[in-house]
Amino acid sequence: MSYIVLARKYRPQNFNEVIKQKHVTDTLSNAILSDRVAHAHLFCGPRGTGKTTIARVFAKALNCKNGPIVVPCETCRSCIEIKETYSPDVFEIDGASNNSVDQIRELRDNLKYLPSHSRYKIYIIDEVHMLSQAAFNALLKTLEEPPAHVIFMFATTEVNKIPATILSRCQRHDLRIIDLNSIINHMSYICDKEKIKIDTKSLSLIAKESQGCMRDALSLLDQVFICTTEPDITYTKTLEILSLIDRKILFDISENVFNKNVLAILNIIDSTYNRGYDLKKFYKFIIEHFRNLLICKMGESSRNLIDLPENEINLMCHQTNKISVTFLTQLLDILIKDESQIKYSQDPKIIIEMLFIKLFQIKHSMPIDSLIDKIDNLYSFANKIKTEPVLKNEKSEKQKPETDKKHSANSQAAHLETETETEIKQKTEINYQKPLDISSIDKNSLWQKIQTNLSKNHPSLAAHLTKSTIKTINNKNVEININGTNFNHKMVKRQKSMDALKDVFKDTVGVLLNINIFDKPKEVLENKKADIKNSGLNNPFVTEAIKIFEGRIVEIKNL
Repeated sequence: MSYIVLARKYRPQNFNEVIKQKHVTDTLSNAILSDRVAHAHLFCGPRGTGKTTIARVFAKALNCKNGPIVVPCETCRSCIEIKETYSPDVFEIDGASNNSVDQIRELRDNLKYLPSHSRYKIYIIDEVHMLSQAAFNALLKTLEEPPAHVIFMFATTEVNKIPATILSRCQRHDLRIIDLNSIINHMSYICDKEKIKIDTKSLSLIAKESQGCMRDALSLLDQVFICTTEPDITYTKTLEILSLIDRKILFDISENVFNKNVLAILNIIDSTYNRGYDLKKFYKFIIEHFRNLLICKMGESSRNLIDLPENEINLMCHQTNKISVTFLTQLLDILIKDESQIKYSQDPKIIIEMLFIKLFQIKHSMPIDSLIDKIDNLYSFANKIKTEPVLKNEKSEKQKPETDKKHSANSQAAHLETETETEIKQKTEINYQKPLDISSIDKNSLWQKIQTNLSKNHPSLAAHLTKSTIKTINNKNVEININGTNFNHKMVKRQKSMDALKDVFKDTVGVLLNINIFDKPKEVLENKKADIKNSGLNNPFVTEAIKIFEGRIVEIKNL
């Protein structure tokens, strides 16, 4: 008897043997148990995940002598014929090579004949999306109302190419990619049955290369079995036979990126190229590796998003321990953006080398927590600048001779006495309930009162007038100096602001006054702006900010 490859030899023969598609097998089992089997089924999913296998098992379950039954007997005529693929009542058709309208018409004409000895005549059409539009149209009416003894089962990897009119007539089942651990466990089971010793690291490498496809994994495992005469299959031998990339190389690349060792990475790329490995595929693995590093950095709960063995995930977490999420995001963004260049390049080696050289030129973005810490430090420094002159004055005060202190105390007492007299005079002069000579009121005291009243009812207007003063005032007019920005001038001169200002003056002095806004001469304002600019450049607060954030002055806006 000729050799049977592992993918055929260990093909599942019942629903319980199907790997990681329980959501589909349970649905079909429940349909059998409840006698609600649809006349058309569509199995969708990636290659090698069990679409045709499930269709065969379902066909056995429906046509078994003891059926319809969830677990076929495997001994009756129908079960054996379906397993050996020569059943006269179960037709497996390749949609890619039987896609014309004439072939579908021939199929449709044969539907009226009863099955030879089975319960149902079952048509399994693989890669059904390859049928022509005319072939689909010829199938429509029959698919909607087939004879009672006919069941259709379609399989496809590209469900988007199937017309909506066909989809609406089928019960759809979506199969999933098989995870890495399930593939490794199944291959380990087969190795035990075949009495072949192979280490878990090699199985993990094969499973990763299969990309969720069980059939691909078993084909690669078959190749390793055939190509070695050694009793134990090692990881090194597996790499050599299958010409696969050692996953350690990916970790070496990321480690050297983090350590800024560009020469080491260029050597890795060169050795990979010399081994004849497909650099475009190699680059795809690099992108996937940095994606996994980023996901791993996001926390313990993100581990389930990485389809890798536990030891590799632990190594990734250790490698990214001192690397920020922001920097990993930058790296991955550059790798993804340049993928198209490598994909269509005639010499991908040079493109990959230049890409990694470019990676070393980017600067690490500052994490938000570090940024907050630096802002806090800058804030503390600003407060320190504010308090230092006061402390200096206090120190000089302590160093004065005793006679000077006494003289200063006497002066302060005299000043307080004078100030008290002034306040009494102002209180006597400002009587808000009686007519008075407004020009005799102290302008500073009046303006403080105006500002207080503005802050209560018109806070935004008060903010625009913060640096302003009263220039002149009499019983009819008041002239105000606006010592602010152009924006402050504009906001105060609005009619709404002027009306509010008039009301506040009337409530304060008891007289409705005409308000005039006085703008300082242009040359005075320009001189003030120049002074502000110079003081800003020499301000230690600005100097320290530039030092902390490693920045430079780009523009100075007028205040």
